[in-house]
Amino acid sequence: MNRKFTNAHSTVLWSAMLAIALLAPVARAGESLGNDPVKNNDVTLPHVAADRTGSIPTKDTATLHLTADLGSVRVMTLPPGVAPEVRYAVHIETDARTPLAEHLLDRYGLLTRTVPDGVEITGTLPPQLSRPSSNGAQFWVEFEVAVPHGYNVEVKTEAGDIETQDIGGTAQLVTQGGNIRTGRIGIDRGRNEASSPVAKLETEGGHIQVADVDGDLNAFTAGGHINAGNIAGDAHLHSGGGHIRAGQIRGRADLETDGGNITIGQAGAFVTVRTGGGQIDFGEVRGSVRAQTGGGGIRIMYVSGPLEVESSAGSICLTRVAGTVRAQTAGGTIRAWINPDAPSSTGSTVHLAGFSQLTSGKGDIVVFLPRNLAADIDALVESGGEHKIDADPALALAVQAPTTRGGPLHAAAKLNGGGPQLKLRTTSGTIRLQFLDSEVALRESLIREQRERLTQYGVQTLPAGFDVPELAQTQPAETPVPEDKGDWLENWIDRMEIAFWGGMREDPEEFRKHLINWPPPPYPEIAKKAGVQGFVRLEVRATKDGRIEVLKLIEGSPTLADAAISTIKQWRVSPSWMSAKKGDVISTVTFNFQLPH
Repeated sequence: MNRKFTNAHSTVLWSAMLAIALLAPVARAGESLGNDPVKNNDVTLPHVAADRTGSIPTKDTATLHLTADLGSVRVMTLPPGVAPEVRYAVHIETDARTPLAEHLLDRYGLLTRTVPDGVEITGTLPPQLSRPSSNGAQFWVEFEVAVPHGYNVEVKTEAGDIETQDIGGTAQLVTQGGNIRTGRIGIDRGRNEASSPVAKLETEGGHIQVADVDGDLNAFTAGGHINAGNIAGDAHLHSGGGHIRAGQIRGRADLETDGGNITIGQAGAFVTVRTGGGQIDFGEVRGSVRAQTGGGGIRIMYVSGPLEVESSAGSICLTRVAGTVRAQTAGGTIRAWINPDAPSSTGSTVHLAGFSQLTSGKGDIVVFLPRNLAADIDALVESGGEHKIDADPALALAVQAPTTRGGPLHAAAKLNGGGPQLKLRTTSGTIRLQFLDSEVALRESLIREQRERLTQYGVQTLPAGFDVPELAQTQPAETPVPEDKGDWLENWIDRMEIAFWGGMREDPEEFRKHLINWPPPPYPEIAKKAGVQGFVRLEVRATKDGRIEVLKLIEGSPTLADAAISTIKQWRVSPSWMSAKKGDVISTVTFNFQLPH
């Protein structure tokens, strides 16, 4: 069992040990009585402790091999100008009764030796502790080791935390149950080595925090968070359920968690990312992206290469897509600003890199396009109505009205002579097509908010004209990746709906559940005499004070519609329901006027 010390206790302990072991190394073992009493077999006993210290001469660029079956490990670097050596201090502690305590401390196995590629340190528990014992004794071990600045470090402990300062060489850190926290890794390696593996970090349950890595990073935790700085090579980051955060990833990125959020500032190559249910949040990617979430939202600022994103239920927001895009969600909305990179000649058209498609089950699809885009537009609402596709008139969409009530609504257009196809599909949502120069302020505010959001995570997005700079000398955050407070993406979607339509859209059946006064409309006498009957459908807006306004007549006879509109003005919606909304609510109301048989 690994003991957790308080900050004050740890500071005093290590300061004393460093004064003896690291600055004036000797090889001496001693014992002392601790001041932290614990209960052992219902008797309060002090801890008995021993410290073992020493030093081993080495060379600047060798490797530390440290293996322990119990213990936390802290690795530091020697001060500049000090002769290359490995200094160690091992603190061993037990709550066993004396004389058993002295016997256990004496039997703790500590092996230190020089090996061909560096220094080896091995810590082994006394044999008595490897089998059940009636004395109920507990043991605590802590290692503190100082190595030359350019050293490689390999640490494996069966139980305990691992912490390191900056490491000039490579690092392999493995613990069966603790946290891993490091400074920068690989900082003394040559730039020609940056593509080779530099850091491998594994824990079966704790968090991983690592600053910049000058090469590849492999990190795995069975359930904790992974919080990384800038990675000069490839990144393979996997968690059994925690969040994953990284700054810049210069190489390929393979990111996976079974349930947490994934947040990345910039990536310079191919990115594949999957979460079982969290949100995916990207800044800028100079490559292709394949992203999948089992239920959260997806938000990406900029992608230059092909983009494939999929959510089982969440919304998708893409503020600039320069390459092909395939986005799919079963129930959320999709907002996309599609803006291929312009050719070198001015005034010419831009083209999609290839076939692109946006698909939503129940959600809306809103797409912004440049005016000089050459593309074939194909839009379909499977359960449509004549007002389910809304487009800027300059797009000149050819709309095929449904042949049956609620049937498919299809629209198509050839923009600037046509080009690669952009296909839009929704089962029951609305499709809206606009030009990029509309709602410019809204897009800019979304990008600004996204940059600020990523900055809060310690992630810096790149300026326009993306270029991967030299890695900044940053340190990891003091705490694991924070939880998201509320659904940030859905909040943005709400704001965009208010900007586009003047309110938030609500399903007609859900809207009716919150009415507190809804008298039926009278059948106009003139319509009865003329034998006029049928459906009347109105678009309505509910305001914060509970009133309902009619925005427009969607379908129906004007004679019947006048009676329906007059009645709607008497309806009221629950003010308490409206108070929870971020703005007005827009929905539709349908009446069926039928003459008696």
